[in-house]
Amino acid sequence: MTENPHDHNHDEHDAEEFDTVVLTDDEGKDHEFLHLDTLELEGSTYFVLMPISEDESEDGDEEAEEAIILKLGKDAEGGEMLLDIEDDEEWEKVADAWENLVESEEE
Repeated sequence: MTENPHDHNHDEHDAEEFDTVVLTDDEGKDHEFLHLDTLELEGSTYFVLMPISEDESEDGDEEAEEAIILKLGKDAEGGEMLLDIEDDEEWEKVADAWENLVESEEE
């Protein structure tokens, strides 16, 4: 009888299941993120991203990175771009929706 070669812990491979998104900041520097999820809420689209740190941490602190939520919007030319959510109330709604989604997937 042969063992299933695929019998291993899937948690180790979570990062491979997500798309990588590269965002360029105002200074032209690229930052890599894992695209954790996309949420549709009240007619808007939001991306949940987790920063991929180039090095573990600059100060040696291995504190976990926090996911960020950005809103899909349009630039002046009509191209898609990701925007910070300026409205605290809107941000709370999206964060709660994502939290509920994550909790329901874990059950």
